[in-house]
Amino acid sequence: MVKVSIIMPVFNAENYIEKSLESLLNQTLQDIEIIIVNDGSKDGSKEIIKKYEEQYKDKIKYLEKENGGAADARNYAIPYATGEYIAFLDADDYAEPNMYEKMYNKAKEENSSIVECDFYWEYPHKKKLDTGAIYANKKEMLLYARVIPWNKMIKRMVVQSNKIYFPKGLRYEDVEFTYKLVPYCDKVSFIKEPLVHYVQRKSSVSYEYNEKTRDIFSVLDNVLNYYKSNQIYDEYKMELEYVYTRYLLCSSLKRVAKIKDKKLKEKILYETWKNLNEKFPNWRQNEILKKRKSLKDFYMKKVNKYTYKIYCKIFGLIK
Repeated sequence: MVKVSIIMPVFNAENYIEKSLESLLNQTLQDIEIIIVNDGSKDGSKEIIKKYEEQYKDKIKYLEKENGGAADARNYAIPYATGEYIAFLDADDYAEPNMYEKMYNKAKEENSSIVECDFYWEYPHKKKLDTGAIYANKKEMLLYARVIPWNKMIKRMVVQSNKIYFPKGLRYEDVEFTYKLVPYCDKVSFIKEPLVHYVQRKSSVSYEYNEKTRDIFSVLDNVLNYYKSNQIYDEYKMELEYVYTRYLLCSSLKRVAKIKDKKLKEKILYETWKNLNEKFPNWRQNEILKKRKSLKDFYMKKVNKYTYKIYCKIFGLIK
């Protein structure tokens, strides 16, 4: 068994996959396997990958499937992983040379279910350091975790034994995957230095604001249903309520604001308010929300059916 299996979904990545692969092949931790999933690429990605596969037969596993998106590609690769730990890296991002050695050593030192590191947002002409919070337990993880997979290394059996996968065909798939992991993460460790570069491209799907913005409703509902079906909903209800409220009244509204279709925008704004109040009619009484004092929390405390419309007008979401 290798120490770390690194899963890389690839779709039309011929312009940047070499940098990403080189960053993995030059890791100071050599006991790794790189599982590359060609997710129906139409460009020269396959030729580049096959060249590397031929040169590094002992390290690269090549898989190929019809296009289904990054979530589907990651899911496809998970059963092929043999490492003690699983990690994910997208084909346009790249890792620091000592990333997986540092994370693996930390995992063994503290018997971790997950190890998380900081990272860089990398733009064409600048970098921005992202330093996340350190959380002490599962409930804090629900509240403070950065819901991304590529700055984490996860014990493989946690993923495979509990059948935790990414939702296919939905945007914000990382949100669902991360929150489903939480109940099984007995120990989370942190490396407080940036070890991965999250490269920003204008052509990325994350910069598209359209009907898919509504996927956040499905993703969050999937999370709630998962906790209920596993009889752990009551234990985490307060945290789930707070997270649901924060997503719909904060980050989701930011994305809705960027939708150009006015009718679609107003439709999603209506659905946002309706979903929040149907799922959690007493969300204003949430104990976490009542205790927190950030500007974001202050704003949420002030929202009601009247101020919601006022805020939407102020921020130009509706006329």
